[in-house]
Amino acid sequence: MSKGGGNTRTVQAGSTEPPAFQKPFLEYGLSQAKQLYESGAPQYYPGQTVVGYSPESEMALQGIRQQAITGSPFIQGVQDVVMQNLMGTNPLQSAAFRPVVEQVQAEASKAGRYGSGYQQAALAQALAPMALQAQQQAIAQAPAARQFGFADLETLAGVGAAREAQQQAELGADIERFQFEQARPQEKLQQYLAAVRGGEMGQTTYEAQQRQPLTSILGAGLAGAELGQMAGFGGGTGALIGAGLGLLG
Repeated sequence: MSKGGGNTRTVQAGSTEPPAFQKPFLEYGLSQAKQLYESGAPQYYPGQTVVGYSPESEMALQGIRQQAITGSPFIQGVQDVVMQNLMGTNPLQSAAFRPVVEQVQAEASKAGRYGSGYQQAALAQALAPMALQAQQQAIAQAPAARQFGFADLETLAGVGAAREAQQQAELGADIERFQFEQARPQEKLQQYLAAVRGGEMGQTTYEAQQRQPLTSILGAGLAGAELGQMAGFGGGTGALIGAGLGLLG
């Protein structure tokens, strides 16, 4: 029982600490987590992360580039032949017409009309189908011949694309390294905090003495007096019982 018109009540609170044998391991784990956080790990791979061109590939690219810049005479030759066939000025086409021309001339000579208008008409009539066929073939080949003229430029563009792909790969590696360095402190801090939170935090058991206010004791006494009168006891007896209960509470 306390003095000064009140009493005390004991309140117990606490939680279970980790077993004694486990504490050294938990402390060691937390110390290792702290050391890991303060260290420079993890580190990005320090070497080159993109494979460069081999000497053979570099030589090939240089040669292809130079050839594309110089230009292939084969392309111009093909375009010239198509144009000659289209205009009827191809010497090989004339040679192909020669047997027909000689046959028409021989027949005109036998008929005594060599060099006449009859011979010219007969010659034109004989050569017309061959000339028309050659011209139609040239017209059909003209689009492909024109597109063929861009072959050097397309080759040069391929060399540029190969170099751009290599540069993009190197740039991507640099960006990944930069992002890794930017995120590393935050990740390490999160790992450290997770390790700390993951340990079992020990808690101690304590007792707190709380004083019961005098007003609550008086209230209990009054209530006991009323109950005593209702139960047939005297008011004083009920008050003493109620006050005693208040002190025990």
